[in-house]
Amino acid sequence: MSRLEKVIFDMDGLIFDTERLFMEEQMKIVREYGYSLTRNMYVQTLGLTGRALSEKLRMMFGDGYPEKEVTRRVRARIDERARTDGLPLKPGIRELLDFLRGKEILCAVASSTHTPYVRRYLESAGLDGYFADIIGGEMTEHSKPAPDIFIKAAGAAKREYTLVLEDSENGIRAAAAAGIPVICIPDMLHPSAEVTALAEFTVSSAAEVIGIVRGKYENT
Repeated sequence: MSRLEKVIFDMDGLIFDTERLFMEEQMKIVREYGYSLTRNMYVQTLGLTGRALSEKLRMMFGDGYPEKEVTRRVRARIDERARTDGLPLKPGIRELLDFLRGKEILCAVASSTHTPYVRRYLESAGLDGYFADIIGGEMTEHSKPAPDIFIKAAGAAKREYTLVLEDSENGIRAAAAAGIPVICIPDMLHPSAEVTALAEFTVSSAAEVIGIVRGKYENT
């Protein structure tokens, strides 16, 4: 059995049940600009950021799409939700974080969302103290499915002693490209069989990760 040194969490759709919130708000706002966003279109953007996201949006909406303005307005609405009502946690997240803390295993967040927002959302939920490292989407040149963000989040930890938790196809591909074992916890879109084959396990909630970790790593 090997040791587990670090667990890297995605955020939207993995820690927080926010992907649906983003989709609903974006659908409303793009309609004001004369565009139509469907669920199928939205899930194609999951895990993307920066240039990769911009290119995907141009493919969907054309060159005139006001990406920055739409993004700013959607983010403002989610921020307001975080401040007033709090963002809903995905099942089993707090239980898993408590377990990992008890085993003195480092945790990190690697999210396509920019770092200030990640910190704000974690703080609003009282989760910021669980994470040793927070890597936002602006901190790497290439977004998921490129491996950059997970390589950066792993830091000095050996990749075979690191574990990634992801919900999106792009995130799973990124972890596999980084050479880091990944567990898939699907959210809005269940990844294809081709992508889930890249994951060591596919589970329905973060709570199930505890049993997997206990059975796989000698220090848990």
